[in-house]
Amino acid sequence: MYFAFSDIDEIHGDHQRKHVMLKNYDSIVSPSIVLNHIKEIHGIDSLESLKLISILDKPVYQVIYHHKHMGHMLMIQLADATTGELLPPLTQEQGVALAQQHFNTKAPIKSVQFLDEVNEHHEYRKKPLPAWAITFDHVSNTTVYVASNLGTVESFRNSKWRIFDFLWMLHTMDYENRDNFGNLLLRAFSIFGLATITSGFILFFSTRKKLSKKGISKKQFFFMDSVKK
Repeated sequence: MYFAFSDIDEIHGDHQRKHVMLKNYDSIVSPSIVLNHIKEIHGIDSLESLKLISILDKPVYQVIYHHKHMGHMLMIQLADATTGELLPPLTQEQGVALAQQHFNTKAPIKSVQFLDEVNEHHEYRKKPLPAWAITFDHVSNTTVYVASNLGTVESFRNSKWRIFDFLWMLHTMDYENRDNFGNLLLRAFSIFGLATITSGFILFFSTRKKLSKKGISKKQFFFMDSVKK
């Protein structure tokens, strides 16, 4: 019932998200300048992606690449798109400011937490780390998660989402990481449920045949059953 009567956009916090437009687009430098800087300092084996994003109204290049000296590990680098200067990951102050900019309601900050690891039950599971978790003192108890290396707002988590997530765990019967539909417990209960339904149909039709042989009508059967009760 909760799934059926809930608005999925409210669950995801889309109604709370303010979409920020990219500004100062005309004064950016060529991406090749940034890539050359990264090659000189870190070294690039191959480029995974290069995006132009906005961080606090400033155009920034987000570069994801494979590092040739670290086992082709994926690395992330931010760079000022107006100068080509390489930037460090977002500070706490920048993370909070970015969360406030993208949250469409003015509300005081309740708490700020830096996450470098989370468990499989955390509401920010399977998302880019490290990240800043900024919780607002709002009726929705919303937490905005900002990936510090990527420089982007990754997700909104509110009270409705947390209820949804708990019920989702019960629905999938995955009590380890909540998202595995192929776990053994769910498979066992699905077989058990099918066996229960099948046995119910068998019992219904076999009982009906026996009553018909005895000449007992449906009305008599239900009357006898009510007398017994």
